[in-house]
Amino acid sequence: MDAPTTLREWLPRAQAITVLSGAGISTDSGIPDFRGPQGVWTKNPEAAAQSTIGAYLADPQVRRRAWRARRDHPAWRAEPNAAHEALVRLERAGRLRAIVTQNIDGLHQRAGSSPERVIEIHGTMREAECLACGLRTPMPEVLARVEAGEEDPPCLDCGGIQKAATISFGQALKPEVLDAAVEAARSCDLFLAVGTSLTVQPAAGLCLEAVERGARFVIVNAEPTPYDPVADAVLRRPIGETLPRLVDLAVGAAA
Repeated sequence: MDAPTTLREWLPRAQAITVLSGAGISTDSGIPDFRGPQGVWTKNPEAAAQSTIGAYLADPQVRRRAWRARRDHPAWRAEPNAAHEALVRLERAGRLRAIVTQNIDGLHQRAGSSPERVIEIHGTMREAECLACGLRTPMPEVLARVEAGEEDPPCLDCGGIQKAATISFGQALKPEVLDAAVEAARSCDLFLAVGTSLTVQPAAGLCLEAVERGARFVIVNAEPTPYDPVADAVLRRPIGETLPRLVDLAVGAAA
């Protein structure tokens, strides 16, 4: 089956599109992915320890490296790209059910996507969270302390260990966030996975939640994923070019 022809048939009919976005949607903004050829963990396997809750809690050196990495993260300088902006157009056309994002960079919201339509399933790097008392603090305030010389800044309320308000390996997802993501997958008529390896659960499993309830399933990703055999269409094309074209098909047909 010819994928572009098929998409020309599906997209004009899709009234509730749920998007699962991964690191690949932000690479055009200068933020490297994790598992690709130039990925953060591919080039530096030790960096994965900074995203593992057990290592983070047990080793002050891991935390110190993590705080330096947060301070220097390219997301602070990044701007939304054409793929982020395409999803804003999809929302304004009334065709977007939700964006479930595995990303922590906040670029969907910065592009103009409504915060209530963006489900940050893995949290956000734009806030710090105390692992003892739960206090949340804007990340720039904590990074200012790092810049001033605090290598592992404790919580100002209770002295506990802080980290980015993200979900590390070994941490459970927030139940209310996962519930919202599952509902977004179950209530769409087209599920679009963009820039994600579909190897991290439970986010990857959202694909099946959508398919089992009759939604079409499309993957846009540079590398093969475990869910390719289940998809109705798989596009191995640059995301920054492909996603705007897909949105043009949907919005243009509705215009």
